Amino acid sequence: MKEHFFTKFRNPLLAVIFFSLIGGYFIITSIKTELLPNVVFPKIKILADNGDQPVDKMMITVTRPLEEAIKQTPYLQKLFSTTSRGETEISIYLSWDADVDVSEQQVQARISQIKDELPPGVEIQVEKMSMYSVTTVLGYKLSSTKRTPIDLNWIAKYTVKPFLSQVDGVSRVETTGGKDKEYWVTLNTTKMSSLGITTAMVRDAIQKNDFIESNGYSADYNRMYLSITDASIYNIPELENIIVNSDSSGYVHLKDIADVQVHEQLAFTRVSADGKRALLVEVLQQSNANLIEFTKRMEEKIKELQKILPADVHITNYYEQSGFVSEAVSSVQEALVIGLVLALIVVVLFLLSFKASFTVLITIPVSLSLTVLVMYLTGITFNIMSLGAIAAALGLIIDDAIVVVEQIHGIRETEPDLTSAMAAQKAISKLLPYMIGSSLSTIVIFIPFAFLLSGVSGAFFKVLSSTMMIALICSFFVSWILLPVIYCSFKETNKSTMTGHKVTWRKWVYFFVTYPWTTLILIAIMVAGFLYVTPKLKTGFLPDMDEGTIVLNYFTPPGTSFEKTDSIMMNAERAIMTVPEVKTYIRRTGTQSGFAETEPNCGDFLIQLKSERKKTTEEVIDDIRDKIDATGQPLHTEFMQRIGDILGDLMGESEPIQIKLYGDDPDRLQSIATVIADSIALVPGTADVFSGVTIAGPYVNIRPDLTKLRQFNISPDDFQFQLATQLNGSVAGSVFEKQQLTNIRLMQSRSGYFQSVDELRKSSIFLPDGRLQPIAHLASITPTEGVAEVTRENLEPIVLVTTSLNNTDLGTLIKGIKKVMDKVTLPQGYHYSFGGAYEEQQKSFHELLIVLIISCLLVFSIMLFLFKDFKAAFVVVGIAVLAVTGSLIALFITGIPLNLGSYTGLIMIVGIVGENAIFTFQQFAEIKEREGVKDALVFAISIRLRPNIMTAMCAIIALLPLAFGIGTGASLHRPLAVAVIGGFATGVPLLLIVFPALLSMVYREKRKKITPPPPAEEIIVKE
Repeated sequence: MKEHFFTKFRNPLLAVIFFSLIGGYFIITSIKTELLPNVVFPKIKILADNGDQPVDKMMITVTRPLEEAIKQTPYLQKLFSTTSRGETEISIYLSWDADVDVSEQQVQARISQIKDELPPGVEIQVEKMSMYSVTTVLGYKLSSTKRTPIDLNWIAKYTVKPFLSQVDGVSRVETTGGKDKEYWVTLNTTKMSSLGITTAMVRDAIQKNDFIESNGYSADYNRMYLSITDASIYNIPELENIIVNSDSSGYVHLKDIADVQVHEQLAFTRVSADGKRALLVEVLQQSNANLIEFTKRMEEKIKELQKILPADVHITNYYEQSGFVSEAVSSVQEALVIGLVLALIVVVLFLLSFKASFTVLITIPVSLSLTVLVMYLTGITFNIMSLGAIAAALGLIIDDAIVVVEQIHGIRETEPDLTSAMAAQKAISKLLPYMIGSSLSTIVIFIPFAFLLSGVSGAFFKVLSSTMMIALICSFFVSWILLPVIYCSFKETNKSTMTGHKVTWRKWVYFFVTYPWTTLILIAIMVAGFLYVTPKLKTGFLPDMDEGTIVLNYFTPPGTSFEKTDSIMMNAERAIMTVPEVKTYIRRTGTQSGFAETEPNCGDFLIQLKSERKKTTEEVIDDIRDKIDATGQPLHTEFMQRIGDILGDLMGESEPIQIKLYGDDPDRLQSIATVIADSIALVPGTADVFSGVTIAGPYVNIRPDLTKLRQFNISPDDFQFQLATQLNGSVAGSVFEKQQLTNIRLMQSRSGYFQSVDELRKSSIFLPDGRLQPIAHLASITPTEGVAEVTRENLEPIVLVTTSLNNTDLGTLIKGIKKVMDKVTLPQGYHYSFGGAYEEQQKSFHELLIVLIISCLLVFSIMLFLFKDFKAAFVVVGIAVLAVTGSLIALFITGIPLNLGSYTGLIMIVGIVGENAIFTFQQFAEIKEREGVKDALVFAISIRLRPNIMTAMCAIIALLPLAFGIGTGASLHRPLAVAVIGGFATGVPLLLIVFPALLSMVYREKRKKITPPPPAEEIIVKE
């Protein structure tokens, strides 16, 4: 007897199964795990610092030359700049096709070409933006009850930072909140004036006595020596003994006219943790590092570090991204396991065969193992998107296995004399063309994702679609080649117990195929449902993810002093601490996370919530917002979750809605923006409305009288130097200490570190002969209101009015805002457009609509090639598209917005319903000519009733954990799961009722009407 394929190659295929399971397990334990796919964002940011130059001068001398040079960069799509006092921030958005590394080099080259045109001393930084360049994965607090902030900062810089940098996978370690050491030389102006010594003389004396220079080489006894003159300052006594002046009366040392002390360096930054001043150590990882493994290595290193730190210094963790990632990954894995177990219970109940059920039970892990192996080989990591794709594909994988097992099992029931191998061979031979068609119908719908989706949505959802395709392809090959071997490996069933497979003749099917027009009522109901729910659906952009970490950006009124800002934020801290869901927080003032410039009146909070809480993160945000508002502090806040903040920094679209105002006059734009912001704030659902007008803060304009300066023989440079020394001090040199150079700062004797405007008017400067002259006699002093920052997009002035969402969805809020904007009359030449997440949503929805259309065409093409019949292809695609109504109704009932995730679910349903329709049409086509259209349809539906209901139930149950959002990461894929479940729920009646009715209409009976069989309710299925 001829040996069958599955018998001949049984052992090699069993080996493939075994090694696939072993390899899959090994890969699962070692594959790189991260929060989101490692996407290289096509964005480059430039920071230019030119001291405290006015905004208008910065625009002319720095911003505009940089913009014009950078605009020539290939692949550039958008150029956005913000010019403030002394600072320029330029964001370069490139095409997603661009090589960001090459573009970064081109930008640096353009800047180098115009370097001579820029003001001397301007400092420029260029940074390529990526998930790993702006994302802190581990954060630590360094504290001590005994040491000063200077000592603690020294330990952080020269002990902690180098020690942690040794860990494999570290990109960089940054410290924030520490205080650098300085030597303050506080001058006694009275003594200096009596001795005829000026501030400039003190500065020159320090600089002349603080150097190390080479004198040349000397030779002695065949050896070459380098001769150096070391006049460096190494300690306070050496600094104090510097001779400032000498005459016939003797020497004047620095200690005679000044007091030298160690002091904290001036810094308009402050960091606190849980209400206490703190020093932060933030760790960024390399892009190729495995986050989970990297965190474990860092934890071990922290334990070693604690042993070498002084006993009073402690380092504790305040943020760990891997914790959220682990929880998210675990929750998706749990959803996979729960869904799989529930689905297998359904299989057992339907098939009533442990052999068939255990075959499915083993097949699923094999398919998943092969999927993981291919993911590893293609460079796809474990992240929220890829794991969610596997969870979403689980129902389809089970479907593939059920189709083959059910066919083999059915043949064994109808032909008990066949062995398992013979039944498997016969089943695969019969199913193979339709298996290929059904698998292709679900695989091809993901192909357009790789080419048509752009932006961040395309970058992330390409990972999801690629993983889905890998999972479905692996599932096909496992079901085709390996599943029969698994089935045949179980013990043969006793043939004497095998009976024919009885299928109930479904009279209700005969009714619908005889009177197909009745199904038009069901179609009309579904169309009406579609028309009713579509305009009422909530809409969003990216699916929400409750991650339990809040970022709160804040701004006090322009010009608010650093001390006042700190005082206001201490009140905000006390309000935050009263929220019971808050576990810990850190607050930064004068600095923020990410690569950006920050004013002293700005900063952010990073708030970590308790894992065991009843409220969602969004609900806690509302509570915190209300608590802070209740303090009555003059404060503007912006709330977002951590991932949203990171993506916002990378995309430049952190706010849900932006109103982009364009015009040629920045001042006029700003006044219009303020009016619009006030109107927008009245729209229900808005929160944290911001006019986009940021004032750089007031300043004091000191205008020297050049004639008087000349009269007293004072140069403008010396005049400015003495003013700087009076206000913030001026650096005159440095002291070499161990691993750093410590600044020597000249200060003038006064009660406070800063002077008021009145004190400034009353102060004096030194004349060349040492006498003092009041500043008011030499210059005019005029306090001036602050100037607003200037923002430009592609060289055109722009102001961004922004708002967040408050208990509403993106689509609902934008409708209200559009009504307000329709009433706004702009001057001629001025216009506006909408940006933010809304702009990205509209772009993505347009692309997804194209993907949906192309997916339908691809499914239609597959049906046409498979059936070679236009009528059948049209009916199948029509049913598949109609099933989308069920997805929309499910979203409407659950209140889930139509976003990228749920839209992807709609597209999946087209392929899924098309896949199930293939096997029904196969049964119909095989006996249509022999039995007639009506009987063939009744037979096809009757025999496919069990597998259709079984596969739908298995898929729905497998997706239920995701649909309920069980776990940290599952909520991200809840919209997709609900959409697919809704499609499955409507797909079953469509396939069992509407599909045969439509087929009976397009395939009219060509012979005499066949009456139903006698009252016998069951028929024996014969192959």
